[in-house]
Amino acid sequence: MKDIINKVHAHMPYHLLPKYLEMILKQKLNLEIYFNHWALQSLNKKKCIETAKILTDADLKITFHAPFMDLRPGALDDKIRQISVERIKQVFDLTSYFSPLKIICHASFDDRYYVSCDDLWLEASVKTWKELIALAEADKVIIALENVYEKNPRILRRLFEALPCDRICFCFDTGHFNVFSHEPLGVWLTELGKYLGHLHLHDNFGGNDEHLPVGCGNFPFAELFQSIRKMKKNPTVTAEAHNQNNLWESLNNIKSMELLNFR
Repeated sequence: MKDIINKVHAHMPYHLLPKYLEMILKQKLNLEIYFNHWALQSLNKKKCIETAKILTDADLKITFHAPFMDLRPGALDDKIRQISVERIKQVFDLTSYFSPLKIICHASFDDRYYVSCDDLWLEASVKTWKELIALAEADKVIIALENVYEKNPRILRRLFEALPCDRICFCFDTGHFNVFSHEPLGVWLTELGKYLGHLHLHDNFGGNDEHLPVGCGNFPFAELFQSIRKMKKNPTVTAEAHNQNNLWESLNNIKSMELLNFR
């Protein structure tokens, strides 16, 4: 199991770190630390720096997940967009302590909300991510934009095409794809495979975003990883479990399914 643990980041909300820190250090879990808005607005900077030192001294690999609730980085209303950018910037302020490899962010396009506004959304989004890419370059970190409600990959492909930079990549979320996509996996990989840099692994049966352990729903993991091997990609990986039991079941299933043989 240690070989799998070394290849995977475990989803961990920042406010739960004190509760699980002993286990994290014992198991040597690499982390994807999620900073929600509550954590950021009540952050004890001294305690945060102390925690970062404990994790980095243990040689754990870290990624960040930026806040996303209520945020609209592609907002047509520029004041809303700027507020979203300022909240996301708060995680960039912490990179010097944790040295994360990547910061996962939501692009947050939803055609149920942005009705017939693709071009306007894209224009606003490019402004946002260019501003944040400048921070990523200074901090030597990579931004990974994650699919959520997007029904197909086309708007994300257009966004990546407008942001030619080695400081941004695509985070493919298996569970979100399984619930929200109207296109098959092959279309997503054809459109966005060249930008793939990170994976969020969790499962469901296509109805709800259940965050089941890998292999406990009907997402086609074998097809995904066969394609990744053919593309010769080497994305970083997060097991996005929402409780400890699901995390260990995911890791066991990832190992038994031999998904990470490409790494």
